[in-house]
Amino acid sequence: MQLNVQDREITIKIVYYGPALSGKTTNLTAIHSLVEDEHRGKLITLDTQDDRTIFFDLLPIHFKASGNLLIKVKLFTVPGQVVHDSTRRVVLAGADGVAFIADAQHSKKQDNIDSFNNLKKNLKLNGFDPESMPMVVQFNKLDLPDTQTKEEIEESRRRSSHPVYPAVAIQGKGVIKTLAGLIALTWEELEKKHSLEDKFGITRTAFLENVLSCLKMKDIKAGI
Repeated sequence: MQLNVQDREITIKIVYYGPALSGKTTNLTAIHSLVEDEHRGKLITLDTQDDRTIFFDLLPIHFKASGNLLIKVKLFTVPGQVVHDSTRRVVLAGADGVAFIADAQHSKKQDNIDSFNNLKKNLKLNGFDPESMPMVVQFNKLDLPDTQTKEEIEESRRRSSHPVYPAVAIQGKGVIKTLAGLIALTWEELEKKHSLEDKFGITRTAFLENVLSCLKMKDIKAGI
C-alpha cells in the first residue's frame, strides 16, 4: 500500500493470479464495464495473438471517501503461462491482496493446483507470508460443460481458509462479489498494520460503502 497522510491519499494494489486462460483479464474487463465512468481509469491490456496476456493488465479505480480521502485501487493481472514466472513474481511485488482465479473445468484441476503452489512460492520470494496475505478464490467459467458442481464448490469453500466465489466472468457474474470480498479482507489487514481509521477517520463499513457506491450493482444482484 502507498500511504500519503498529508495529501490524504491511499493506493491499494490487488493482483489477479491463476493459470493461463482462467479468466483473469476477463474479470478486469467485466469490472471495467461495471464501474461508473467517473471512478475508473483506462484498462491497459497487453495480449499476444492468441489472447494470452504477455505481461500484465492494469485497471485503476479511484473514489473519494469521507473526510475528502482519495482512495485508489489498482487491479493487476499476471500472465498464466509457466514461462513467464519471473514476470508474475515482479507483478506480485507490493501486493496488498490477491484474487486467485481458478478454472472450474474438471480438466483444469491440476493446472489450478500448480498455479496456486506457484503463487505461494512467489509470495514467499517477495517476502510475504501466504497465510496472512488477504486472498480470495474464484471458480470461473461455470457456464462451460464439465465444470465443478455447486456441491463441489461448497466443499472447496468448507475446506479452504480463503473465501470462495463462483463466477462466469465473461457474463459479468461473480466478479464484483469477488472484488468486494477481497477489498474487505485487504482493508482489515491494512487497518491492523496502519491504523487507517485513526489516521483518516474512516471505518471499514464506510470504506466498503464508498467502494460499492462507485460500482454498478447489477452483478451483486445476479443469481450466481
